[in-house]
Amino acid sequence: MVTLGGEKMKKLGEGIGRFVVKHKLFIVVASLLLCIPSIFGYLNTKINYDILVYLPKDIETMKGQDILAEDFDMGSFAMCIVENMDSKDILDLEDKYKEIDGVVKVISANDLIGTTIPQEMLPSEVTKQYKKGNSELMLVTFKDSTIAIDAIEEMRTLTSEEVVKIGGMSASTLDTSIVAESEIITYVLVAVALVLLVLMISLDSYVVPFLLLGNIGLAILYNMGTNVFIGEISYITKAIAAVLQLGVTTDFSIFLYHKYEQAKEKVKTNNEAMTLAIGDTLVSIAGSSLTTIAGFLALCTMQLTLGFDIGVVMAKGVFIGVLSTITIFPAFLLVFDKVVFKTKHNPLIPSFNTIKGFVVKHYKIILVVALVIAYPAFYGNNHVKSYYNLTKDLPQDLKSCVANSKLSDDFDLVASQVILVNKNLKDNDLNKMVDEIEKIDSINLVLSPSQLANLGIPEEMIPGDVKDIFESDRYKMIFVNSTNEIATDELNKVIDQIEKVIKKYDKNAIMAGEGPCMKDLVNIADEDFKNVSIASIGIIFIIMLFVLKSISLPILLVSGIELAIFINMAISYYTGDVLPFVASIVIGTIQLGATIDYAILLTTKYLENRSSGLEKIPAMDHAISTSASSIFVSGMSFFAATFGVGMISKLNMIGSLCNLMSRGALISMIIVICVVPAILLVFDKVIICTTVGLKKLNVKGEC
Repeated sequence: MVTLGGEKMKKLGEGIGRFVVKHKLFIVVASLLLCIPSIFGYLNTKINYDILVYLPKDIETMKGQDILAEDFDMGSFAMCIVENMDSKDILDLEDKYKEIDGVVKVISANDLIGTTIPQEMLPSEVTKQYKKGNSELMLVTFKDSTIAIDAIEEMRTLTSEEVVKIGGMSASTLDTSIVAESEIITYVLVAVALVLLVLMISLDSYVVPFLLLGNIGLAILYNMGTNVFIGEISYITKAIAAVLQLGVTTDFSIFLYHKYEQAKEKVKTNNEAMTLAIGDTLVSIAGSSLTTIAGFLALCTMQLTLGFDIGVVMAKGVFIGVLSTITIFPAFLLVFDKVVFKTKHNPLIPSFNTIKGFVVKHYKIILVVALVIAYPAFYGNNHVKSYYNLTKDLPQDLKSCVANSKLSDDFDLVASQVILVNKNLKDNDLNKMVDEIEKIDSINLVLSPSQLANLGIPEEMIPGDVKDIFESDRYKMIFVNSTNEIATDELNKVIDQIEKVIKKYDKNAIMAGEGPCMKDLVNIADEDFKNVSIASIGIIFIIMLFVLKSISLPILLVSGIELAIFINMAISYYTGDVLPFVASIVIGTIQLGATIDYAILLTTKYLENRSSGLEKIPAMDHAISTSASSIFVSGMSFFAATFGVGMISKLNMIGSLCNLMSRGALISMIIVICVVPAILLVFDKVIICTTVGLKKLNVKGEC
C-alpha cells in the first residue's frame, strides 16, 4: 500500500509494536473491558429518524417549523381516521389521547359542532371535509417531532388498527424506527457471516478470520459507543456504519497478517516478527486510511447535515480501525499463535496469471474500450433518477402506510402545507389570498380562521382550542392540501404558485410543512451532489499529491475510480432503478474513499519496480502478481459486508445504499486490476516526468 511519512512512521510503528509485544495480555484484557463503556455509550446514543431535521436551520421552511413549534405548540401533527365509532366514544378517545405526554391538542368534528347536532342534519359541504362513510378525521398535535414518535406509539396501544388508523410524517417516522431497529442485528450477522466466508477461503488459517473479525467487531463497538459524545446520529448512519466500517477496514488487518507471516521468515521470534510487521503496516495503511477518512469527511461539506452525521461517524470508525489493527489484532495473533499455526491451510485465491498476461499484452485495447464505455457511463451517472418521498420507501403494509393510503384515497389528503401570515393581516386580504389559493390546480382544501365560518359553523360556537390552532400572538395559520404527491415536480410547482400569492399579501409570509420542506430537500440535495463530488475528489487529490509525490498520478488514479463510480451509477440508470436521494449523493464519495487505496497499492508496486530499473511491461507484470490477490480479498470483503444487507433490508434507503456499495466494490476491483494498469502503461512517460523519485529513469531518457 501507500507509504506516508517513510522512516519516521516505520519507527513509530515499531515502537508501538514493542509495546504490544510486551503488554499483549494486558491489551487483550483491556480491549474486552472497553466493551463495557462502549455498550453503555451505544445504548445511550439518541437516534433520529426524521430526515427533514437535517435541513439547514436558516432556510425559510425550517424557520416556519420553528414558529409552528414555538407559537402554536405544533412541532408535529398526526391525522387519525376513526372508524365505526359514535360521537361519545370519539370524545372519550380524545380525552385519553390528551393524557399522553407530548400531545398538545386533539380536535375532531365533535369539537366544532358538539354532540347535540345530528351529523346527518349538517350540509354535505360541511361533513365531506371530515367524514367518509363510517370514517371520521381527528387531528392530534404534538409539541415536537421527537415527542410525537413516543406519543403515537402509546396512542396505538389504546385502540386496534381497525378502529383508529394514524397517518402523517411522525407515524411514518415511528414505523421507520421500528423496522430499522428490528433489522440492525440481522445486518451485522449477515455481513459478518459473508465476510467470514470470504476470509476462510482467502486466508491460510481457519482461526485468523475469527480473530480478525473479533478485532473489527471491537473497533465497531468502540466507534458506535463513542457516538454518545456526538449526542445524536441518524438511523441511516446507525444502520450502515457497522457494515461499512467492516467493509472498509478489513483489509487493514489482512495486510498486517500478511506482513506478520512474511516477517516470521526473516527473524527468529514471533515477537520480533510482529514488531517489524506493525512498523511496515503503519507505514502502508497510514496513507490509504487517510484517503478513506478524507472521502468520508468530504460528506461534511453537505448543506444537508445528514452528510456531517455519516461523515464524522465513519471517519472516526476508520481511525479507530487503524488503531485496533496495530494494537488489538497483533495482541490477538500473539496470544493465540499456537492455535493459528494448528489450523493452517492452503488459501483458495484464484490465480491472476491469465488476467495479468491479457492485461499487459492488450493494455492499449483495454484503455480504448474503457474510453468507449466512459461516455455511456457518464451519461447514465448524470441521468439516474432519485426519489425524495421517504414514506414511499417503507413497506406498504406498515400501519402508517395503510393510514396514509386511506387518507389519500378516501379524504384526498395527500400533501398538506401550512402558511403563516402576520396576525394583523386584514380579514379582507386574508380572504382574497385564500380565494386565489383555492383556484390553483390540485388544491382541494384550504382552512383558515375565516374558512371555519364558511363551513357553516358560527364563530361563537368554535371552541378556544380550535381557534388557537389557527391563531397565535404573532401569526395566523392557513392549512392547504394538494392532491399531488410529496416531493414531485407537480407539487413543487404548486408550492411556487402558492408562494407568489402569499407574498403578494404579506411579503414576510412563510410556508412550512412536509411539502415545502421536501421541496427544499430536493433543491439542496441537487447542490450537495455536485459539492460533495468536487470536495471528495479535491481532498483525495491533494492527499495523493503529497503521498505519491506526483502531479499526474492523482489525476490518473482518481479518473480510474471515477470511471468505476460512473459505471456503478449508470447500471441503475439503464436498468430503470430509482434511487433514494441520499444514495445518489454519498455513494460516489464512499466508493472513491473506500476503493482508491486499491489503485494506490497497485501503483506503489509499479513505481517500486520501475524505480528499481525494470521496463514498464515487466514492472506491471510483477505489480499485478504481487497486488492482485490483496486487491481481490479487500474487494470481496467489502462486497460481502454490504451485499447481504442490500438483499435482506426492508428499508429501500438502506438496501439501495448497500447494493450500490457492494456492486461498486466489485467494479472498482475490476477497474483497478484491468484498466488502471492500462492507464499507467500508456502514460508511463508522463508519470516518470511528473513523479519525484524517478530521476534515474529521466536520466536514461525515458522521459
